[in-house]
Amino acid sequence: MNSARITELLKTRPKANLYWGLYSVLVSQDTKPDLGIAVAKKLVKRAVDRNRLKRMVREMIWAAQTTTLHNDVVIKLKKPIGRETRGRLRKKEKDVLRVQVTGLL
Repeated sequence: MNSARITELLKTRPKANLYWGLYSVLVSQDTKPDLGIAVAKKLVKRAVDRNRLKRMVREMIWAAQTTTLHNDVVIKLKKPIGRETRGRLRKKEKDVLRVQVTGLL
């Protein structure tokens, strides 16, 4: 997905909850749906945690796109994580984030 398409999607009204914003637009039948993930360094300090979150979101969205979701999607993290754990993503917080992404789909 190119930056112009991501900018276009970010102008739409998001479906959001506490941590995530989901921006989606229907695509035509002949094209494959795209995915963009925005996890800012300001919100998730450690690169390991940013990559882990992106990987988690990617596999959840791809599974949804093969079954029910046939849209171009940009998902964006809105709040910082790891405040209680010195900036590290722990299993408990990761499970909460996973549940919230599932709720958006």
